[in-house]
Amino acid sequence: MITSDLEVKVKFLHGFSHRTRIQILEAIKHKEKTVSEIIQTVNASQSNISQHLACLKGCGMVVGRQEGKYIYYSLRNQKVRDLLTMFDEVLEEVEEEVACCKKEVE
Repeated sequence: MITSDLEVKVKFLHGFSHRTRIQILEAIKHKEKTVSEIIQTVNASQSNISQHLACLKGCGMVVGRQEGKYIYYSLRNQKVRDLLTMFDEVLEEVEEEVACCKKEVE
């Protein structure tokens, strides 16, 4: 069980810590999509996409809506969409520094 605000933040930010998850978020940023549509956009396997979608749902960023035999995935709300846009804006300003950033430090 998560016991502190810091741990909640770390878990939330984990959703942004993998290339495929970022690709999924960008793929559904403006329009909900099925797993099949996400697979085509991201160019990854169904099992890989499903694992990453489960992580994104667990991090509170993505929701699924069942319609017939399909599940449509979308961003949880406008705030998540705004956060992705804000990332883009900040990255424009710090792109050079990020390029020099070393791999993660524990």
